[in-house]
Amino acid sequence: MSLILAGLNPSHLWKHFDQLLKIPHCSGNEKAMGEYIISQAKNLGLEWKKDKVGNVLVRKPATAGHEAAEPVILQGHLDMVGEKNSDIRHDFSKDPIEPEIRSGWVQAKGTTLGSDNGIGIASGLAIMEDKTLIHGPLEFLFTVDEERGLTGARYIEPGFLKGTRLINLDSEEEGTFTIGCSGGADSEISFPLKRKRSKLKNAHRLKIIGLRGGHSGLDINQGRANAIRLLARVLWQAKAKYPFELLGIEGGDKRNAIPREAWADVLINPLKLKYLSAFVQAACEKIKTEYKVVEKDFKYSIENIDRKKADPLTEVSQAALINFLFTCPHGVLAMHAEISGLVETSTNMASIHCDKAQAKIICSSRSSVASALEAVRNMLRSLTELAGVKIKQPEGYPGWMPNLESLLLKTLKNVHKNVFGKEAQIVAVHAGLECGIIGEKFPGMDMISFGPTIQHPHSPEERVEIASVENFWKFLTAALQALA
Repeated sequence: MSLILAGLNPSHLWKHFDQLLKIPHCSGNEKAMGEYIISQAKNLGLEWKKDKVGNVLVRKPATAGHEAAEPVILQGHLDMVGEKNSDIRHDFSKDPIEPEIRSGWVQAKGTTLGSDNGIGIASGLAIMEDKTLIHGPLEFLFTVDEERGLTGARYIEPGFLKGTRLINLDSEEEGTFTIGCSGGADSEISFPLKRKRSKLKNAHRLKIIGLRGGHSGLDINQGRANAIRLLARVLWQAKAKYPFELLGIEGGDKRNAIPREAWADVLINPLKLKYLSAFVQAACEKIKTEYKVVEKDFKYSIENIDRKKADPLTEVSQAALINFLFTCPHGVLAMHAEISGLVETSTNMASIHCDKAQAKIICSSRSSVASALEAVRNMLRSLTELAGVKIKQPEGYPGWMPNLESLLLKTLKNVHKNVFGKEAQIVAVHAGLECGIIGEKFPGMDMISFGPTIQHPHSPEERVEIASVENFWKFLTAALQALA
């Protein structure tokens, strides 16, 4: 184990997490992670199998005397979201994550940490090798590509699992049981671009950076700014007073992350540049004041860049794109009427990328109510009809309906009270969990989700609390004993 994580407890959990940090495993690149899981199973003499999409299942026999217990499935996902600050040089396809400890938390140096869901995976590996624990028959399900679209869970085939009780290890607040989640679906918008010849040669980049971003479901109600929306706002305000010619707009990266950075490349008459710069500065300072509590590191700039061969957009095409981005909905659309503080419906304008002929815009919408999710997607389709652009709306994923009468929930509530002397908090979350899909594929599956305290997943601020990992392990192992 690296010196950074040495001495943390439980030591075998942190040992595996430390190893996971060295294995590249962003969504779509989980092969090496799966191989590591399989190598551990082989070393321990445990039964394992791998399906056609890369999901790995490991089985561990029950502790002697507990063979008759109903099997329990421990489930987590192998992939992570790779996000980094723009000033950090890091290649997620090959570079290891560099951890550091700050005031009782483990985080990474300028990148996402991968504690989502690396701590869950590491806990499964630790349980696989720990011979001191008391438990019934166990199945360890490690799924792929959760972050991009719950792909691994979607392709689990009938018969792959034997158990009917599932503990998902992908929650992020110690002492909280998640018993429900929202469904979600993406909208992929293709915005045609028309270009023209221009005599202007001076190219500049208007950039908005330093925003917090975060999970497009769990953090959507935190009032965090969307870099694409702010950029569109500034461009819309500027276009009437200081004519510029737009080359393209870029922003956002992951469908399930609130965009932290965005930029627009423009051509402008050198004599007008200082006026545009002054206007942008004034507009951004007002925005900075609006978000002074939430976005303390908000930054903006206008810098010279080399003009590429691409021609600027026509006036009509430029106005249409900016208007669309400024109008496209983003944020919380409805709160749950019965569960205090729970977002019911939201949408995230996640990314825009321009090439010569079109802009590709991705919006990711969520709701715990199927009809409300459908309405949001219809609203986006209506907007594209007004703009005269194309939209594709792939099939989404189902939500997970809470079951307050769950026997698994009742057992684990008692365990939590016995271990910590207090009740666990029971919640549903505004995020997609694999439980929704697994529950649909395996009717009657009794499910619950819990984990240690992880803050700011999907952003370089991601961190996991050391003390909560130890408590998480204490509860998880006690829960397995109670279910044996």
